[in-house]
Amino acid sequence: MLRFHADPVPWAMMLIVALVLSASASGLSDVSIRMAESDVAAPALPPAAGCERGAREAACAGADALSSRVSLPAATYQLGSAELPDSLMRSLRPIGEAVREQRAVVRVEVHTDASGTPEESRALSQRRADAIRAYLIELGIDPYRVQAVGMGSSRPKLPQDPLNTGNRRVDIVRL
Repeated sequence: MLRFHADPVPWAMMLIVALVLSASASGLSDVSIRMAESDVAAPALPPAAGCERGAREAACAGADALSSRVSLPAATYQLGSAELPDSLMRSLRPIGEAVREQRAVVRVEVHTDASGTPEESRALSQRRADAIRAYLIELGIDPYRVQAVGMGSSRPKLPQDPLNTGNRRVDIVRL
């Protein structure tokens, strides 16, 4: 008699994959299995409703650009402060709405100029990134969908002029 001994782990994994695919196909996409975000390749976000025909309203601009990276100037921050300026909150609102509606996962990267020490710049940019993350969560985004990273002055936009305020920016990166 021929006996077949198979390792049950691959079969269990195939069963899990089949169940997840089945749930997705049946409209039960709210069932989620959390994996490390770096293990999941995120598809590009579709345009927000009403943005298909090239509308250039703020909400559409945020939704269109959210497919990869949105860069917002952060020169309006008070020096040394992590308090969100009103102008930045206005710019973040349509982006936050697009992230919430499309259930995207994003990373908030905050950059500073090189006016302080690298340690001070990194700490300040982390406080700013945390404040932006908190604001996006207030807008209704699930906390696990928003990462906050303070980049400090490590990646200047204008490397030839590290003290230029143009280096102070907020990047929202679609993961």
